[in-house]
Order: sequence, then C-alpha cells, then structure tokens
Amino acid sequence: MQSHPIILPQFDPIAVHLGPLAVHWYALAYILSILIGWKIAVRLCGLAPRAATREQVDDFAFWAMLGVVLGGRLGYILFYKPGFYLTHPLSIIEVWQGGMSFHGGALGVILALAWFTWRNGLSFLSFSDRITIVVPLGLGLGRCANFINGELWGRPAPDWLPWAMVFPTGGAIARHPSQLYEALTEGLLLLSVMLIAASRPWVRMRYGFLSGLFLFGYAVARSFCELFREPDAFIGFLPFGVTMGQVLCIPMALAGLWLMAYGVRHPHTLEGEKAYG
Repeated sequence: MQSHPIILPQFDPIAVHLGPLAVHWYALAYILSILIGWKIAVRLCGLAPRAATREQVDDFAFWAMLGVVLGGRLGYILFYKPGFYLTHPLSIIEVWQGGMSFHGGALGVILALAWFTWRNGLSFLSFSDRITIVVPLGLGLGRCANFINGELWGRPAPDWLPWAMVFPTGGAIARHPSQLYEALTEGLLLLSVMLIAASRPWVRMRYGFLSGLFLFGYAVARSFCELFREPDAFIGFLPFGVTMGQVLCIPMALAGLWLMAYGVRHPHTLEGEKAYG
C-alpha cells in the first residue's frame, strides 16, 4: 500500500534573533546540551566513588567545548574532505558553513579529558565515565538541529513507509528521516542506557566501564542508523557498501569492549568514599 510522504517545510536556520545576533539551531543545540549536561554531570561526579568536585566540573566545561569544536572541525577535515581543505585552507575556519565530525569531536574531548585529569590529579577513567554519560544529550539535540535544517537526510524510503519525508534539499524523493532515527538511538536511547547503568554502584566502581559502554553503544547505534542515512555525496559508499561513518565506528566499538572488560577486571571499592552533590 502506497503512503503519501510528509513534505518537510524549509525552516529558518536561525532559531533566535537577539538584535544583531543570530543564534542558529546548531548553536542552540550546543548551548542547551552544555547547560543541561553540566547540571547532570555535577550530580554524577558527586556519586560514590566520587570523580570530581563541582568546581572541577565547572572548569572542565570550557575544555570540553573546546575539544568538541576543534576536534569536530579537524576530524571533518581529515576524515571527509582533506583534498578540498588542502587547496582551500582559508575555508578551515569557516565553521559557520557547517562541517563537523562526531568522531573528531570525540577525539578532541578525550584529549581534553587526558590533559584536565592530569593537571588536576584526577582519575582519567573515573572522570571520563561520568562525563560520557551526558554526551548522548548533545548528540540527540544536534540531530534534531540537522532535521530542522533539512540536512543529512536519509536514503530513499519504501512507498509503504508512513513517515517517509521529502526534504527541501533532497529532491522529490521520499526519504527516511534518518536524523530522527539518530536522535532517538544515539540520543534518547543511549542516554537512558547510560543513566540506568550509572545508577548502579557496581558499575561506577568499574572505572572505564561507562566510557566503554558509551563508545560501544554509540558505535552500534551509529552503524545501524547509517543503513538508512544517505552517504555524503563527496564520499559515497565505500567497498562492500559500507559508509565512512561505519568504518570510523569500528575502532570505537573495539575500544568500548576493551574498556568494559578492563573495568570488570579491575574493580575499585567504595571504602572511604562519600557521595556529595
């Protein structure tokens, strides 16, 4: 049975006008995810065994944002369009034109975590466990911004799919709203799994387990959603029909499995620890 596709209107890419200042949906997603994620992270870091003080979480917010922006931009340049930026170096700083890679942003945050924990004498794995819990929040909001902007749409959808959509920049073809698939899986579902796992003291005492759970969970969710997402036009499909996103998820999944195994084999105790908010 053929279903009529949903026609997605062309939304204004600017969410809020504050006088001469224009706040785009992307920026709004970043702002909300940092504000909400910061509040949650403060509480999570205070759970026993404690990972950091409130002041330390406050300080790390800046470095996390820096890692996301710089890592995400450099990752996009290196993983997706190195040839273009090699011949157009000034375009590297044009972040307002789009072009961010989650995998690059993840590497940037990992480097920020390593530097920050070393400088403050914190456990890298314990602190990263609490911070990675809130990352799916930013992923989900970011995918919602992709949807509103009508970009990164999905592959052609079957005629019977009731939620197939025609995107303003995707031609007349009804497509999968893959941005929403990713918002639900990489965002809402993964966030729920991480919060439930973090509520268990047994899990929190296995340093590295939550970080590994996030890496593995994201890799699985992203690889699944790539089955419905249209590959970038300048890359297309790789050999055997896989996409660049799926290839980059392989090391993430392996690292996640290793970290979970490490955490299970090297448990810590709650002796002498006190939870604080």
